[in-house]
Amino acid sequence: MLSFTDGSSSRRDFLRVGALSLGGLRLPHLLAARAAAAQEGRPVRNKSAIFLFMHGGPTQIETFDPKMGAPSEIRSVSGEVRTTVPGLTFGGTFEKLARRAHRLAVVRSFMTGNGDHDLKPLMCAETLKANLGSLYARVAGANHPSTGIPRNVALYPSSVDASTRTTTQNFGKFEATGLLGAAYAPFVPGSGGDAQKDMTLAIPKDRLDDRRELLRRLDGLRRWADESGVLEGVDRFREQAYNVLLGRVAEAFDLSKEDPKLVERYDTSGLMRHDSISTKWKNHKNYLDHVKSLGKLLLLARRLCEAGAGFVTVTTNFVWDFHADQNNATVDEGLRYVGAPFDHAVSAFLDDVAERGLSDRILLVACGEMGRTPRINAKGGRDHWGKLAPLLLAGGGLKTGLVVGESSPDGSEPATEPVTIGNLVATVLHTLLDAGQVRLTAGLPDDLVRVVTQTDPIRELV
Repeated sequence: MLSFTDGSSSRRDFLRVGALSLGGLRLPHLLAARAAAAQEGRPVRNKSAIFLFMHGGPTQIETFDPKMGAPSEIRSVSGEVRTTVPGLTFGGTFEKLARRAHRLAVVRSFMTGNGDHDLKPLMCAETLKANLGSLYARVAGANHPSTGIPRNVALYPSSVDASTRTTTQNFGKFEATGLLGAAYAPFVPGSGGDAQKDMTLAIPKDRLDDRRELLRRLDGLRRWADESGVLEGVDRFREQAYNVLLGRVAEAFDLSKEDPKLVERYDTSGLMRHDSISTKWKNHKNYLDHVKSLGKLLLLARRLCEAGAGFVTVTTNFVWDFHADQNNATVDEGLRYVGAPFDHAVSAFLDDVAERGLSDRILLVACGEMGRTPRINAKGGRDHWGKLAPLLLAGGGLKTGLVVGESSPDGSEPATEPVTIGNLVATVLHTLLDAGQVRLTAGLPDDLVRVVTQTDPIRELV
């Protein structure tokens, strides 16, 4: 039991906390074992990936391939804007990203294969029908050996805003692990809107009369430890155990730890009046969730990467499906709801990681499960299209300021060798893992080794 006197604690009591056990294995020993395992040749690079999933299928023409020389029923309804890369233009919605195009790589020959809403780049045959981050976690380990942060995390709007919904799982399951096992599933913070609750020390009710009182006292203990310097001289694994127990892991999920000015720079919620989103579309709540959460989700993803997460999926529900039917807005209107927050949030992220010296360490990937039809339909929308889709990458040590491949004049298919989902998966995994060492690592499933080693990354980027 913990002993407290007038809100303080003795060193002896504090050391007792460090000896708390989990299932018979003392926490410091568990952390030491993790670190030892990490030093036994896990083929992990010191890099992370953020997969910004544009759920619904973004339009290739209104994003990064405007086709302004094509007929009116094909070319970008938002016009185009010049970028910092000579000869490269983006759709007119993406003015901020256009000013940062030299930090980006755009693929104009990416094809997902068909027009289905099934999370292809994240969960498909090329990823063993698992979340792509689960493949990484199976190689790297489920948690970072030093910080305890989950290696694989999935963020939904409710991870940063309690007023939003957790997700729309109508088309595919972001937490799928295929045959890899539940241990490698993404950690999903904020079900119910409070990410910190998910990281709270959980103790069975029959072992504690008042869990809230224990947490209150642990908060006091953390303050006392910080002020007294009692951790000085304590072995690093015992210190790490204290940090896990006293909420250091939870702090990585807490945006209140960031400078409010930086949070404001990322924030997309003020880009438009929330009541300006037309309720005639059944997906209007999805649009609102996207506007309210996207910027903060990318900031949280950056915090988690800094703390040791290796793969973070970011999605803001089902918003890029511009059919102009009863559910989804027209392309022109939808871009105001979806494209403008994307432009702002990704630009803020690029600036932030550059200022922090993290551009080469964090890879950003943005794409959806398909593209849109090259011709605008009679209602002002674009429908499902699997032959061509937009793809944007930045950071991670990849080459930037370039365009990979070309599309046909009408934006319907690649005019050069297609970049496939397999190429994209290989690019991400080769950024995060040493593929040569993966081949030599014992105990990994053969199918996983094949995924990592037998498909080429996008060659122009590496």
